[in-house]
Amino acid sequence: MSKFSSGYWHVFDPNNGYTAIHSAALRLVPLSKISDGYFFESDMLFRLNTLRAVVVDVPMLAIYGDEESYLNIRQALRSFAAKHAGNFVKRIFYSYFLRGFSVASIQWILGPLLFLFGTGFGVYHWAAASSAGSAATAGTVMLAALPILIGLQFVMAAIDYDVRSVPTIPLHRLLSKGFSAYEIQD
Repeated sequence: MSKFSSGYWHVFDPNNGYTAIHSAALRLVPLSKISDGYFFESDMLFRLNTLRAVVVDVPMLAIYGDEESYLNIRQALRSFAAKHAGNFVKRIFYSYFLRGFSVASIQWILGPLLFLFGTGFGVYHWAAASSAGSAATAGTVMLAALPILIGLQFVMAAIDYDVRSVPTIPLHRLLSKGFSAYEIQD
């Protein structure tokens, strides 16, 4: 879920490792908005992506001693899922609608709409045919299946665009070349 919410598709384990941030980039991070506690790492990645900061995954061996964890798994699952979903929606809005518009913007809109329409249409007509004791016609099945398939293709294409748009130029290099923080986010 962290890959979807942060946009850093190449980061393998955001919760194990370390974070080193250039001071020029750190000055742009809204530190007061970063989540406290166990969600800190994931939220930090989301905030860095909103700045288009380059992130590098530095793997390290996890060594656990005799310390005791106070993480409540059930509570964390609900909380993390909600926070990841919120960050995903904000990131997509910021990246594809607020700061720019591309073919992926259209795909992020049409894909889910087509999928939901096809699913709703199909369920409605399946239930109606089932209650009438008949089978749905081939045309009805295709009217449900086609928007579902096209919607899924649009979402997959938007995800592909998102994976390929991970930032590659470090912020401190852009800032040293005279770009403003506002220009970098565009």
